[in-house]
Amino acid sequence: MTRAWILPSLFALCGAAAATDLLLRGEPATATTLLLVFLLLAGVNSPLIFPRSIDALEAQRRSAVDGRPIVFWRPGCTYCMRLRVRLGRRARRLYWVDIWRDPAGAAAVRAANDGNETVPTVFVAGRPHTNPDPAWLREQLSPPA
Repeated sequence: MTRAWILPSLFALCGAAAATDLLLRGEPATATTLLLVFLLLAGVNSPLIFPRSIDALEAQRRSAVDGRPIVFWRPGCTYCMRLRVRLGRRARRLYWVDIWRDPAGAAAVRAANDGNETVPTVFVAGRPHTNPDPAWLREQLSPPA
């Protein structure tokens, strides 16, 4: 199991354990609600809500060709989830690199952030922007007027 799935798995297991306890106490409605909440938390903290990740070198190559920004992220990051949700469908226009799966991506983030793996770090036209405002990033994705 990779690190990306540890937190979602823990949410699912804890939810199942708590729901089982409530079921054994005779509270099926509460158990179902609690299990659904934990499964929702597992889903939100999983890599599933993000567009498919590619490796950093491939993202840099593609970005050099079409100019699309690159987002370096990691599962479980609240700020990454906020950026992903606020971008909506536009998120698919970006290249997403999971730094837990790609050592070159983690190295690029450390180089941009004084040795820290601070995410999301977005590269627009080769320049890094750490935890940018989603509205600003949406503007970068808009075609020039």
